[in-house]
Amino acid sequence: MLQSISYLSVENTLTDKLEKKALKNAVDANGNAASPVLADGVKNYLIDIDGTITEDVPNEQPERMALVEPFPDALEILNKWYDEGHIIFFFTSRTEAHREITETWLNKHGFKYHGMVMGKPRGGNYHWIDNHLVRATRFEGKFTDLVVEKHEIEVFKK
Repeated sequence: MLQSISYLSVENTLTDKLEKKALKNAVDANGNAASPVLADGVKNYLIDIDGTITEDVPNEQPERMALVEPFPDALEILNKWYDEGHIIFFFTSRTEAHREITETWLNKHGFKYHGMVMGKPRGGNYHWIDNHLVRATRFEGKFTDLVVEKHEIEVFKK
């Protein structure tokens, strides 16, 4: 339990620093305070770990998590985005029981990041619904700078 509290306090301190740096206040159409938004040009990257920045290791084989190598292009691009001022969070299906080994692995290999969210539902086919702008990029084997392409998306009826 103490580990959870210490992680939580570290995350809260980190979140406070990020909010002061990257977030700006927002108001709704009636002038009421609304959830803050990122400063212009800053992106919140939520990045999976297994199968995205390294080989796909299932939670049932945690001993492999410390042994795999990162994909070199992932390390280079993610650290570049971090250095450009973007927010880097890992959003992984690994559980809290895997947090320490995952943080050790990320740090050992030199990943720069702001935080990590554990316990993403497993199985894929994600559909994220939010009141903020959401973009999704499916990883298909290589990290590069992102380019703009138009694709058909699902939206709510008007």
